[in-house]
Amino acid sequence: MTAALPRLAILAAPESSASVLYGLYDVLVSVGAMYPDMLTGKAGDALLDVSIVAASKEPFRCFGNVLVEPASALADVDQVDVIVVADMYAPIDSAPHGHWGIETEWLRRMHAKGALIASVCTGSLLLAEAGLLDGRSCASHWAYRDLFASAYPQVRLLPNAILDLRHESEGLITAGGVTAWQDLALHLIRRLSGPEHAVRTAKVYLLSGHEDGQLPFAAPTEAAIIGDAVVRDSLAWIGANYAAANPVSAMTGHSGLTPRTFARRFIAATGRRPIEHVHRIRIEKARDLIEHGGEAIDDVGYQVGYEDPAFFRRLFRRTTGLSPAAYRRKYNGIGAAATAE
Repeated sequence: MTAALPRLAILAAPESSASVLYGLYDVLVSVGAMYPDMLTGKAGDALLDVSIVAASKEPFRCFGNVLVEPASALADVDQVDVIVVADMYAPIDSAPHGHWGIETEWLRRMHAKGALIASVCTGSLLLAEAGLLDGRSCASHWAYRDLFASAYPQVRLLPNAILDLRHESEGLITAGGVTAWQDLALHLIRRLSGPEHAVRTAKVYLLSGHEDGQLPFAAPTEAAIIGDAVVRDSLAWIGANYAAANPVSAMTGHSGLTPRTFARRFIAATGRRPIEHVHRIRIEKARDLIEHGGEAIDDVGYQVGYEDPAFFRRLFRRTTGLSPAAYRRKYNGIGAAATAE
């Protein structure tokens, strides 16, 4: 008697992106079948039973107006081995509390029945909404670190993680931003079908890992500062004068407030200390100069306000995960490839 194939359900919604949803589906459904076809012209046997599920079985259009026709409604799926929650677009400054009620209830029920639940990118928001990440860490898109801090303080977002496998034994895996679905897919194939099929699938689709993590891609996000006009003005001022000497003192002087009052109001409005914001702006400007210019690294540091080259390099690495030189090589390679194409 042939053993039943592992059942994988990819959870989709109108907020899902087609690239993640159908990329996952194409890769997972081809495990065991595609590689022999590439070598001999004869497809092998599929090793995974993969389907797309949603709150309703009715067809809908996902992000980008791409048609999705779910195989099953969640109410009709009572047993599954693995669930992959596709990315779900949500604003970076507004928690989707109560938005995916049907989906989160189903995830809780399936997790209680022993299903392994994985998410890609902002799919982790559904896991957080379901309460499955309480007291745990997770990976998600780097742009949502502030939202997690404010809306889900009981969840520790790992901004550089591509895959968070810390809670796999508890039935939870989370993947980072967008194309981290590829790393997740290979991990699931390795787990369910063995390392040989993971390698073969990587060869077929030219998949490789994100060894540098997410930080080299991350950029600072800024929520709207609505209530404090002085802080808004200070942010605009330092944005234009980021290389100023003694930047926090200069920004405080511009605000007209005492240092203690300025620091208190700045933290209340932005969630970070003034010097943290200065470093954030300076490093982002340095990244732009390194990506698009040919200046020496030490000169870049000096242009953005750092007289100590060693301190600049340490801060740059801590922020981006790469040394300035490695960062330049990474983005020069992308730019050169685009030009050559």
